[in-house]
Amino acid sequence: MTLDVSTQYGQIEVSNEAIATIAGVAAMDCYGLVGMASRSQLKDGISELLGRENWSKGIEVRNTEHGVEIDMHIIVGYGTKISVVAHNVQSKVKYTLDQLVGLKVSRVNMFVQGVRLVSEE
Repeated sequence: MTLDVSTQYGQIEVSNEAIATIAGVAAMDCYGLVGMASRSQLKDGISELLGRENWSKGIEVRNTEHGVEIDMHIIVGYGTKISVVAHNVQSKVKYTLDQLVGLKVSRVNMFVQGVRLVSEE
């Protein structure tokens, strides 16, 4: 499924995979987020074997009657306040997609899949 955007120059089609990648890159900028949890072990395992970074890992994009909804499966750092990290990720993802694609996201659902100890090196 794609998002269609009309401009004065013509049509632009943005795939859900591209939206998920933009959301993943924006999320990884947030303090307290240490990674994304896999939603598809097979797909992410193949990407890992090929040595490619999968920025859309743990992200699902859906087009609903209310607009675009994004589910993000995240891993937060130990010692961070989970609700604050989740809120920051939600805000950053909505803002980034609005600025880069002009996409109004109706919901960003956060699923905290784990907590990881982050080493100070």
